[in-house]
Amino acid sequence: MNLSRAVSRPEDTSSWHNINEKMKFRHLLSITIALLGSNSTFSQSTNEYVNYFSNNAFGNPIVGKAGEHYKGVTYVAYQGEKEDSYVAAYHHETRKWIGPYKAGTSLLGKTPGMKIDNHGKPTLVVDGEGYIHVVFGGHGGTKDLGENTLGNYFKGKQIHVKTKKPMDISSWEVVDNITPFGTYSQFLKMDNGDIYLIFRHGAHRSNWVYQISKDNGRTFTPKVSFLDAKPTEEDVNDWDSWYIDLARGEGNDILVSYNYHFCKSSKKGHDGERHHGYFMKLDTDSKEWFNVKGEKLAIPVTKEQADTMTLVKNTGDLWNHIGKVGLSKDGLPRVSWYEGEHDGSKHGGPKQLVGYQWTGSQWIGSRSNLPIEARGEIRAISIDSVSYLLGSMQQNMGEVAWWHGVDGGVNFSKGEVLLKHNGEKITLSHFIRNSHPDAMILATQKIKGTDYSKIFLLGENGAIERTKNEADILEIE
Repeated sequence: MNLSRAVSRPEDTSSWHNINEKMKFRHLLSITIALLGSNSTFSQSTNEYVNYFSNNAFGNPIVGKAGEHYKGVTYVAYQGEKEDSYVAAYHHETRKWIGPYKAGTSLLGKTPGMKIDNHGKPTLVVDGEGYIHVVFGGHGGTKDLGENTLGNYFKGKQIHVKTKKPMDISSWEVVDNITPFGTYSQFLKMDNGDIYLIFRHGAHRSNWVYQISKDNGRTFTPKVSFLDAKPTEEDVNDWDSWYIDLARGEGNDILVSYNYHFCKSSKKGHDGERHHGYFMKLDTDSKEWFNVKGEKLAIPVTKEQADTMTLVKNTGDLWNHIGKVGLSKDGLPRVSWYEGEHDGSKHGGPKQLVGYQWTGSQWIGSRSNLPIEARGEIRAISIDSVSYLLGSMQQNMGEVAWWHGVDGGVNFSKGEVLLKHNGEKITLSHFIRNSHPDAMILATQKIKGTDYSKIFLLGENGAIERTKNEADILEIE
């Protein structure tokens, strides 16, 4: 065991939000005594296993593209103490955990008493040479960082870090080669090794853009806008804005589903109002965008073009939050979102998953019988068959389970349960890139009475275990 790693901390070990100001290190004592071959009681404690690998995940700690399996090791990133970026790894052959190590320091999360921002969660990718890259920390950036020509400012800074050595997460360095104005940053890697960094270029009133690295993250191409944020046609004080989900498609296609955010002015009471579902795709070979019918799109796509050429469903007054996009085995896209009531004062009310499948000529779909507020990943099989891996509350317990539908996604039956844990609802990342069967997805569950979460790595047989002394980085009284 790497004793120093088991107790590594950020430089400032102060905590807030119902956590004792000083972190406890009693688990260090038990590890030390066990290593010295002392008291058998401590030895038993050292060998106690838990189904989470860390408990220092902070706030809403995981973004979609947060992990990758590479040469027998699964690497995962999450938001830890004070919204900084952390990375852990699991070696499948030796069944050993490595880390977590702090990969980088965010500008967010450093003001005591401030609400947790959660927009700068880390996205991770492994390049063709085995270096691990993480981008994190952005929520629009600030004016002192320069001029944002594609959006507006808010706070934080989008930061790129990479490991100093291939496949070694113990030491990191900053790579100053991306814009500071990103948020919701996501890495996608293509079969030819091209790495796409996709993000919103600023706060709410900002374009969505992508950049490409063809040299393992050393440099990135200029930004390309693909969704346009602009004043609405009805009132220049209100703006058209967007939220998106991404997935690999056939060949070198990137699939994008998105919904519309009506970004009201502060005078009208800005809130999270969102509507409608849309779909389009990027052919990364030609760098051209197309709708589901194969018709070419002009980018950046505006609200008007989105409504006429990429609309899956007009939800009317109903609010929705973007779900997942996927591709069935017959090559047809499927999109989902979480749709609620039209009462804006309740932020859309309880959200029920709605799924739509492209048949080759039209979008078909409807509300399902899946649990209210369940969120997770999609695995489309055919027009009639679809499965979701969802985190939800079941009988007052957080649960991660497969749900299978065979009638186009209207009625589902519960399948395999991968995790059931006392406490709150469990949230999930996207499926891990090139995933190992034992490590498909990240899951987190908030620790009651705190702003921290336990974080799990789940595979076909459930969670990968770890010794409690290694997993309990943060000890809660």
